[in-house]
Amino acid sequence: MSTGQNEILLQARGVTKSYPMGASRLEVLRGVDLQVTPGEALSIVGASGAGKSTLLHILGTLDRPTLGKVFHRGQDLTRLDDDALAAHRNRSMGFVFQFHHLLGEFTALENVAMPLRIAGLGPQEALAQAEKVLRQLGLEQRLTHRPSELSGGEQQRVSMARAIVRQPEILFADEPTGNLDTKNAGMIQELLFSLRETHRLTLIVVTHDLQFAARFPRQVRMRDGVIES
Repeated sequence: MSTGQNEILLQARGVTKSYPMGASRLEVLRGVDLQVTPGEALSIVGASGAGKSTLLHILGTLDRPTLGKVFHRGQDLTRLDDDALAAHRNRSMGFVFQFHHLLGEFTALENVAMPLRIAGLGPQEALAQAEKVLRQLGLEQRLTHRPSELSGGEQQRVSMARAIVRQPEILFADEPTGNLDTKNAGMIQELLFSLRETHRLTLIVVTHDLQFAARFPRQVRMRDGVIES
């Protein structure tokens, strides 16, 4: 696949991440280079501590690299301040995590409408768009339920609806099935691939599930803070 500059959607260039530990530093990422093209689906695998989630968080601008740069369509995201990064994330990126991070005091509908409200949409329009996405994910009977009233699989589907409600360009998922039983894990996996097709997403997934990872057209294997293959 050609990777001309105009075809690169997301790029990590020399990304390093380290944390102070007493008199030394813990090196989590060691000069990672990665290019992702529009519409790609890739899985990131490796042992615990390999740096998978750290890399995903930096690509998604949830964390900043110690050294190196991250580009989205040629824009250097590491130069943006926190407010500009937050606006960029809300507009262009969606996130699904192992734990759903839903707000317990709000209904499924209100949780999914939240990114739209943050973006400035009026309450009625935000709720209408949220309902449309929840119905697409088979949750039309759960719109007014709070997270504590939903099963684990339903909670994760609500979090996926929240992730895509603003029609992001990139969907990041960090161990999205790690907290689910086999049946619900399979459902969420199928849903991720389906959403990629219907919403034309670029999909980047960190997973320990090697069978799941093998279904992706591209696998990135990490070891000791570097991309091994």
